[in-house]
Parts: sequence; structure tokens; C-alpha cells
Amino acid sequence: MKIPLFDLDYDNREAKAVLNVLDSKWLSMGESTKAFEAAFAGFLGVKHAIALNNCTAGLHLAYKSVGLTAGDEVICPSLSFVATSNAILYSGAKPVFVDISSKDNWTISPEKIEKAITGKTKAIVVMHYAGFACSMNEIMQIAKKHNLKVIEDCAHSPGSKLNGKHLGTFGDVSAFSFFSNKNLSTGEGGMVCTNNDNIADQVRLYRSHGMTSLSLDRHKGHAFSYDVISPGYNYRIDEIRSALGLVQLKKLENNNQKRREIAKYYFEKLQDISEIKIPFLNHEGLPNYHIFPVLLDEKMDREALMKFLREKGIQSSIHYPSIHKFTYYHNKVKSTLSELNLTECISLNELTLPMYSGMNNKQINYIELQLKEFLLKT
Repeated sequence: MKIPLFDLDYDNREAKAVLNVLDSKWLSMGESTKAFEAAFAGFLGVKHAIALNNCTAGLHLAYKSVGLTAGDEVICPSLSFVATSNAILYSGAKPVFVDISSKDNWTISPEKIEKAITGKTKAIVVMHYAGFACSMNEIMQIAKKHNLKVIEDCAHSPGSKLNGKHLGTFGDVSAFSFFSNKNLSTGEGGMVCTNNDNIADQVRLYRSHGMTSLSLDRHKGHAFSYDVISPGYNYRIDEIRSALGLVQLKKLENNNQKRREIAKYYFEKLQDISEIKIPFLNHEGLPNYHIFPVLLDEKMDREALMKFLREKGIQSSIHYPSIHKFTYYHNKVKSTLSELNLTECISLNELTLPMYSGMNNKQINYIELQLKEFLLKT
């Protein structure tokens, strides 16, 4: 049996959407992008959704739009993909890594956020790990108390909710990912979302070279030239990805529910394996189960297990190596590090098992069987 870590839910609807774009002969950002932005804003219930070429660009512009500059400090998790903190560096600010809440809750700790605040702190970045909500009520109270901006890294969390409210709508601005392995997949792509008109205006301006009009505006005769009123970037999405996003968005809620059912069956099958712990079992909110992470007993040889699973046709992964342990961060921002013992423990012992909406019980039974076989041999 071959079980990938992730598999796309693509069919003739995505193919038709792409062909319609090709038939239009307009490939750069245009009407499909406008429709995707409007649909995503409506889905989240926010005023503004601005499509970009990827989530890293989205984070960069989110940080820039809240006014980060050289010398500022930004509190962020180390248990995340490196883009979360890399984009802070783009602005000249300094990432300050803080630990997660517990071995059960792998999201950033509100208590440790507050302890890390200094006179240089400008913002807090949260990352909703695996689609599980950070403690947003507490974090927003801390931010209000200290007059800090809050950026939500929602790379894992389209469709996840907390107290009936979509993740990505709590902070000042959020960034979503539509990378190929995400719940909403367009290959590359991202979205910045906000209810703040000023932030939205800045992101739109920065997205396309600081220009006052877009190619589509000039094509349609709404403008004949343009001015450049700020430095900017080429972070535009294209029409093919936007068309794919529109189709994928229509599938998102149903596929997220399928993931929740798959996760429930995983719980049933793995609960009696004492060497494997499942995090977030008592977590609040409605997760989308972007990935299915487990915590291995520290005595287990993770690399040997991953090789064994690969030989049995099961793909696995690690989410994530601690950012602060990477060579660049260790050498360059060592002075920002607080105690990160829990983060390091998770990074060393986490294993990500296959999760996608098309999985079935037979596949999970097979994964359970191979996990138990490995444990019997070691």
C-alpha cells in the first residue's frame, strides 16, 4: 500500500477553471483574482482579502503594513516554518522566540509572550499550528494592554474556528497559504486578510511595485498611466492560481469535515499505543486538521521509524525543526532566545502522519499495523 503524506483533491472542475483562464488570454492578475478575493473575504467575514503569490510575501507585507522597522522586536514561535520569522527579518526587525504552552498544546504560550515583552516590542505573531487555534482571547488582551499589533500566521488554518469565529479574523492582519500541500491548494499562492482599511491599502500598494494602477485597469481603459508613490514588490498572484483557488474554496468546508472524521478514526486506532501521544486532545475550537502530528516517546528512534514507514509505503514528515536551532538563527539572533525547552522537545520527537481528505479507514488501519510492527521489532 502506498500512502502519501498529502494528496490533492483536484478533478475536472479545476481543469475547467484553468482552461477558462487560458481561453480568456488574460493570465496576470485580473477578474479571477478579484472574484477569489471577494469569495475569500466573504468566507472569513472580513472587509479585505488581498491575493498574493505566496504566504511568505503575505507575512512580509503584513509586517510592513503594521509599521515594523529596524530595531523593533517581534515575539514569535520557534515551532513553525522558517518563513514566519524570515519575513520579520525582511522588515529589519528582530524575532524574539518564545516557547509553546505545553506538550499537549503546541501553540505559542500567552504567559511566555507577556514575559518576553520589552520597550522594543512592536508586535506579536501567532501561528495556528496544524489548524489549532492559539489562545487568541488571552493574546489579544496582552496586545491591548501593551499596545502591540497582532499578526496571525494562518498558513495551516483556512476554515478553522475559535468560538465560532474564523482564525485569521482576531488580529490586526493575517496571512494564509495556498501552497500545494495546504487544505486549499493552488500550487503557490497566499492571501492577506484584514478589517483595517489602511493596512489593506498599504498591502495592495506594496503588492505591485507601489503603483497607483494595475495592468488590468489600463487594459480596460480605466487608467492610461500610473504613478509610483512608495517602494513596492512584485508579489502578485496570477489568474490560473486564482481560478484554482475559487474551486478549492468551494470544497474547503466539506474537505475539512472529512479531515475531522479521519482524525477521529486515527484517535481510535492509536490511543492504545503508549509510545505515541496525540496532542491537542482537549483543545478548544474547531480545527481543520491541516496535518496530523503525534509525539513519539523520547526513547524511540524517529529516523529509524520514518525509514521503516517509507519502506512500507507510508510517507511521513517533521513539523518542525526549531527555527532557533538553525545555523543562521543560532549565530545571528542568539541573544533573542528565551527558554524554549518544550519547543525543542517537540521538534526532536514530533512525527507527522499522512492526512488528506481522501484518506480511508483501510489506510489508517495499515498505518496502525506498521507502527505496532515497528515497536515490536525495537
